[in-house]
Amino acid sequence: MTLSMYAASAPRFAAMLRNLAAILDKAQTHAAAKKIDPAALLSARLFPDMFPLVKQVQVACDHAKAAMARLAGVEVPRFEDTEQSFEELQARIAKTIAFVESFAAAQIDGAEERPIAFKVAGQERRFEGMAYLLDSALPNFYFHLVTAYGILRHNGVELGKHDYIGKPGR
Repeated sequence: MTLSMYAASAPRFAAMLRNLAAILDKAQTHAAAKKIDPAALLSARLFPDMFPLVKQVQVACDHAKAAMARLAGVEVPRFEDTEQSFEELQARIAKTIAFVESFAAAQIDGAEERPIAFKVAGQERRFEGMAYLLDSALPNFYFHLVTAYGILRHNGVELGKHDYIGKPGR
């Protein structure tokens, strides 16, 4: 059995974004229980030259929605980066999941060789669909997701591996 482009993208993005939403719920509960200003967690970083938690969540969402749009050959929707609370981040995640799940397998499958081009920091990046998904979209998505997890774990939120990867056998 082969793994389709759709199976390797939409369900993974949606599942991991749901895990991220649950992680943020735990962070919000932790902040309330410990009487920590939520802004302290939202602005936390692993290192001064890295993005804070808010930006990690925004960028993870951006990679998921961009991947789905590019693989389907449609315009990438723009989300304003205005989130400043856990509730606003949850809304962004929900909006991203809805976008990811709006695609049918037929729109994504067959995109293995679709030319994909976009600019990053003024430099054009070019891929074929499969290489884009496996070498750019998924690694970047997971990087920002695990960094958000790491920021919260480092700041005392009680998280474990299953919070990140989800329940086994789902």
